[in-house]
Amino acid sequence: MPYLLMFVTLLHLITLAILIIATMEKSWWVWEGMETSDLWHSCRYDNSTESWLCSPNTETQWLQAVQALMVLSVVFSSVSFLVFLGLLFTMSRGGLFYFTGLCQIFAGLTAFSAALIYAIHNKEILEEKLTGHFGYCFILAWVCVPLLLCSGVLYIHLRKK
Repeated sequence: MPYLLMFVTLLHLITLAILIIATMEKSWWVWEGMETSDLWHSCRYDNSTESWLCSPNTETQWLQAVQALMVLSVVFSSVSFLVFLGLLFTMSRGGLFYFTGLCQIFAGLTAFSAALIYAIHNKEILEEKLTGHFGYCFILAWVCVPLLLCSGVLYIHLRKK
């Protein structure tokens, strides 16, 4: 049982870190050459100054939905972890971590919705500039979905011993 508890805690922390990276980093879409776009900025690499030149993305409704859902996913996962730590020290033996599990499942569903919206509506979000490919942050968002859902189910079945 202590190994399962350590595994679930480690899985939660890893998933939370991946989720934060997917939300904040610069690579949801990558164009050929040195140009990227994330949820917040579009950046291109300037060879003459050897620096990234970033400008805010144009705020479309789909991009705002993706931004809100990814931030909500990070919030749900963070609250879930804090509640888990609180319950771990205050809950009586045999108690279940229902709220923690439900928060993790909601985090997984919001991340799923955000990644799905970005995948379906990337033409509107990127304003028809689709000559590139999805970046690693988009892939990390999709990797987080099953991890969040699995950890949520594990929390629901986990009893404090």
